Amino acid sequence: MDKAKERVVARKRVKERIRRKVTGTTERPRLAVFRSLKHVYAQVIDDATGTTIASASSREKDSSSKGANAAAAKAVGALIAKKAKDKGITRVVFDRGGYQYHGNIKALADAARENGLEF
Repeated sequence: MDKAKERVVARKRVKERIRRKVTGTTERPRLAVFRSLKHVYAQVIDDATGTTIASASSREKDSSSKGANAAAAKAVGALIAKKAKDKGITRVVFDRGGYQYHGNIKALADAARENGLEF
């Protein structure tokens, strides 16, 4: 197995371990983050009903930044916080999706906190 596949398998294993501990409820949904090579995505998910309450990504027209860099992650964090607050959600539990809490993931989380989400 080459390095890239090993990294994907390792992230999947970490993600599964995190998901065993982190679940979203109706009162406190889960803020899940996904990072691809081209874009950054975030969803607020109620695991009790299995529904996505709000979502944001760097692909959206109203996102101020495009791409998968820290500026785009910051814009997505602000956008997801705004959409969640519009739906009446202020407290979430953060799911980093197996990624290290560093760089783009940290930028998204900090921007979401600055714009009113608590976690």
